[in-house]
Amino acid sequence: MVPRVTDQKDNVLTHIDAAGRASMVDVGGKEATRRVALAGARLRTRADVVERMFAGDLPKGEALAVARVAGIQAAKRTWELIPLCHPLQLSKVEVNFRRGEDGATVEIEARAICTGPTGVEMEALTAAATAALTLYDMAKAVDRAMVIEAICLLEKSGGRSGNFVRQGGLP
Repeated sequence: MVPRVTDQKDNVLTHIDAAGRASMVDVGGKEATRRVALAGARLRTRADVVERMFAGDLPKGEALAVARVAGIQAAKRTWELIPLCHPLQLSKVEVNFRRGEDGATVEIEARAICTGPTGVEMEALTAAATAALTLYDMAKAVDRAMVIEAICLLEKSGGRSGNFVRQGGLP
């Protein structure tokens, strides 16, 4: 049996082995439950760039469509990017965009869903971040000063730790 490693507050450190090395958690004995995570991100640019994004009028083409596909693809490959993530059988990933109230931002929401023994938070976060990066790439010819910000978990349900909802949405 592997000894439990704890922090100063006696919380079990799940990704550290007895020798203090990074370790992938064994989720083999955990019950498969429906898990849903919603993540967000924001791209800050100029109002004219946001207008062009939503009109599909950028030099590289339809930025929102490309960013949606990029976010979905990234969620499916999260386990290849984040070292201690498990490969998951995702049942659905969706990426949506809306104009921010100030007119100079694009708000991104990415939802990942699966039935499995571990959560999908990292998949949703990876989808949101990758969609934001793709929007940047698609629009950099018209604004290199864009900023990607507020990448965060908005909601999560399922699993042993229960539900989480970020109060107030994107910070």
